[in-house]
Amino acid sequence: MVFGNFKNSSCILKFWKLFFRVFFIFYFFQQGFSQSNEEKIYIATESFTAKPNPQNLQKLINFELKIQPKNKAELLALVILNCNKAYYQNKFGQTQIAIASFEKAWRLFTQNKLKNYDIVEFCLKPLGNLYTQVGDFENAENTIKNYFYIANRSKNESLKISAIQNLSVVYYTSGRNSEAVNLLLNELKSSVLSSNQKALLLANLGANYLALTDTIKAKTAYLRSIVLFKTAQNKTDNLANSYRNLSKIYANEHNFNLASLYVQKAKVIFFLSARVSIREKAIVLLEESVLLLKQGNFLESQRVLNNVLAALVPNYDQSYSIPNAKSLYAETVLLDAFDLQAQLFSLQNESKSALQWYQCSFKVDKLLQAGLVYESSKIFAQLRNRNRVENCIELYEKLYQEEHKNDYLTAAFLLSEQSKTVVLKTSILQNKKRSLQEKQIANAIQNQSVIIINEQQKGAKADVNSISTAIQKQNDLMLLLKLKSNKNSSEPENLSFELVCKKLKKDRASLLTYFYGTEKTYCFKVVDGILSMQSFTNSKSTIALFLSYFASADKITNNVLGFEKASKALYSYLKIPNQLTTKNLIIVPDGLLNFVPFEALVSKDNRTTNFQKMSFLVRDFQISYQNSIGFYIDADASSSIFKHKNVLGVFPVFEKSDYELSYSKNEMKAIKLNFKGVFLDKDQATFENFKHQAPNFSIIHLCTHATAGDVDQPSSIKF
Repeated sequence: MVFGNFKNSSCILKFWKLFFRVFFIFYFFQQGFSQSNEEKIYIATESFTAKPNPQNLQKLINFELKIQPKNKAELLALVILNCNKAYYQNKFGQTQIAIASFEKAWRLFTQNKLKNYDIVEFCLKPLGNLYTQVGDFENAENTIKNYFYIANRSKNESLKISAIQNLSVVYYTSGRNSEAVNLLLNELKSSVLSSNQKALLLANLGANYLALTDTIKAKTAYLRSIVLFKTAQNKTDNLANSYRNLSKIYANEHNFNLASLYVQKAKVIFFLSARVSIREKAIVLLEESVLLLKQGNFLESQRVLNNVLAALVPNYDQSYSIPNAKSLYAETVLLDAFDLQAQLFSLQNESKSALQWYQCSFKVDKLLQAGLVYESSKIFAQLRNRNRVENCIELYEKLYQEEHKNDYLTAAFLLSEQSKTVVLKTSILQNKKRSLQEKQIANAIQNQSVIIINEQQKGAKADVNSISTAIQKQNDLMLLLKLKSNKNSSEPENLSFELVCKKLKKDRASLLTYFYGTEKTYCFKVVDGILSMQSFTNSKSTIALFLSYFASADKITNNVLGFEKASKALYSYLKIPNQLTTKNLIIVPDGLLNFVPFEALVSKDNRTTNFQKMSFLVRDFQISYQNSIGFYIDADASSSIFKHKNVLGVFPVFEKSDYELSYSKNEMKAIKLNFKGVFLDKDQATFENFKHQAPNFSIIHLCTHATAGDVDQPSSIKF
């Protein structure tokens, strides 16, 4: 993919302007006059950009801490200082710190309504690209759309094209490839495109076609972009990117000769160009290492990867030693390099070394996620992390089979928990720690999201100005929330196997938890304090066949024997134990298994159409579901979840309306005969009453209207 270029905002300070400023400051200083804060800030900024290095960067940061701006001129100087500081922080590999500096510049500029500075070119464009780089896709999209609307209002065609180009990168990186293709094809029809702009869009189009596995169109787009890039001036790095991506296509086709040819062409360009950053050079080396690995050349792949690690990790020792935790930072290329190193060790049957490198990846991923605000970005990051978790569980299983040490089973069990409902758990903890003001800001951000979504659903009739205003407000609120956010950790506490066993013993329960991977499903069982693990190849057809019987009300009754057979097949597939010492069973499903009603699984092949004679799992065990083991440990800490069968019943009835549920009155009477509890009916069946009462009950019974939702409308329950 091709990002818009990062530019150094110090170019606005012209050489001669600075020369005369320094001359007069020196003159007046000799005469006894003192410098203003504005002059001090500009001098400090220009001194740093003349000799940018980590030591001088720290001096600039120390200088900034002493400055207290008192007017708009000084504030603008501070904005320029932060844009320059952020530019070099990014060049020095301090991505998250660079983001914070750009955000500070943007916040100062908007809050104080400053002018006479190209905030889009020197702040918003690089900031949007950095958000994309660290996986903060919602922030990236909002930032880019912000200056896209600015470009539309000012009829700045060049800025508009740049926004479309960068937005297509966001869509590509977050897997929204069809949206990116439509966006790019629509813009490529424009007659005002320069050769270079057209080449950039074609290169991004090629990347998205490749992601959609349309290699013919991808190859065509890249070849067209190469022809155009060759005629452009100072665009050799973009030409190299197209070479890199062509290399990927030929590698996927196992045409390693052409793949190597194009990656070498890219490598030559990158290493001869003074404009290319260390990060970009590391990317092309990483891709060369991947290509060598695909060819089975482990030694050469490792040699190239060592160069990548040496470039990215400060003071890295190239003797396969694990990097010091203090040298790790939030960088996706570093994450990919660690994953590749783990993969190399795994393929050479060095499982323990592979696991150590995956631990480095987890640490970097944690740093990347720390800077995310929007839940959509957090969820995407967590999905990316699941593949790494799956690889580690597979390695632990292999080590257990080789050495029969229970520590490997425990590590796999606890790691599988790491991938479940992490965003929800973190959100709950974060919400507990947030101040009232922070919660209000978070709610306001959500309100702006609703405005944007509702307006976008209108299609051609959408009010562009309303969307633009909402995005601007959302951006401002996001910056404010980041500024005020509690710095205390909002991570779920570490879980221990001993704690799980203690809770299960108290509840007289057994545990069945799953990890649904891309190729295999892992089933963990904890029975009487003993942990076991089984793995089996995914069979979506077995799960889908069983679930298909719940598609309509008469599907099961029309084919009872077919249902029983499908149910028994899924029961066997899921490795559910036949007998346990307890009647209480906690089930933690995962992935596609979240849709399975385990109670309806048949444990024995009775071959009967009489439901009363079927061996449903609900007859064998009292079942309780949890989203994660962490939630099970935290839930109802003072008493067993199986101790009291108390019911909260909700029966709106909707009398004398089109929604009336006349039979629900009889349903409520029948439940009251068998269970103790609280029953909310008619006017008492409000959402507020439900929300207030729900945490106090082990069973919740809703007798109302509901919808699972669709593409346009969210799921809902009617109170």
